[in-house]
Amino acid sequence: MSQHFLLSTAARSLSLAKVMRLSDDQAFDVFKSIRWAATDGEPVCPKCGGYIVWEFKARRLFKCKACTAQFTVTSSTIFASRKMDLRDILAAIAIFVNGAKGHSALQLSRDLDCQYKTAFVLSHKIREALAAEQAASELSGEVEVDGAYFGGYVKPANRKQDRVDRRTAQAQTGKRQVVVVMRERDGDTLAHVVKSESHGAEIIAATVKEGSTIYADEASAYDNLAAKFLTKRINHSVEYANGEISTNMAESFFSRLRRAEIGQHHHIAGKYLAAYAMEMAWREDNRRVSNGEQFLLATGAALSHPVSRQWKGYWQRAA
Repeated sequence: MSQHFLLSTAARSLSLAKVMRLSDDQAFDVFKSIRWAATDGEPVCPKCGGYIVWEFKARRLFKCKACTAQFTVTSSTIFASRKMDLRDILAAIAIFVNGAKGHSALQLSRDLDCQYKTAFVLSHKIREALAAEQAASELSGEVEVDGAYFGGYVKPANRKQDRVDRRTAQAQTGKRQVVVVMRERDGDTLAHVVKSESHGAEIIAATVKEGSTIYADEASAYDNLAAKFLTKRINHSVEYANGEISTNMAESFFSRLRRAEIGQHHHIAGKYLAAYAMEMAWREDNRRVSNGEQFLLATGAALSHPVSRQWKGYWQRAA
């Protein structure tokens, strides 16, 4: 039997120990080389795009000759206004990508010896950057779609005579949401959180390129997709695959998301569900990529993403 990719030496090209042994200057150089890869690590002004930049090495500060703006290696990125050391941020990204089923904020706070709040916000900033990378994808070709319900769990009553059918609307909390996934075969994955699968079908019709082939299950929500796409359906009450007709890759995504929820995070609040779903989409798309490459992809995504309007100053808000 062939060895799983995650167990092979090809999957291990990054050592957390090496990241933690970086000096402050080395961590600074890593940030420069990743953020300004197009100029071989030479800083570019984020305000005017000027290439003539003075560097104040004692303060690790840059100043643009053209517009006189001062900036740092994390200015205008999702890590702007940081207080954490650059080496610790690199270590956080390395720890984050190493978790095949995600990494909880509690674990990260213990790994970095920082407050839970710091680890929570840092993790979500990384997720936001990865989600932006995933959202830029345009799906076409053979695309599998499926939906799964999350949240709104009602604990059954103790006594049998007091229990109700939790499938009915009256017995639900109203917090249940649907994650709808669209997954190219040998391609990209997109996930959206909607109220029902019928709303998900509308997003599928607007997102997937016309002329593509859609593989879906027997859910009636996907019936209208036949007007725009060639659709191939599988009835899961009868079988899970019929030759090439299946949604197994979409089910694989949900398997990773379920395991992340149960085994890592234990609870995912409804308003954050979309962030976790897109994180798992990114992990699925890069599951055959070494952890070193994943580290570079995640760091590059974070340093090319603008300041987060959702997470900057999150804990200072009144809400």
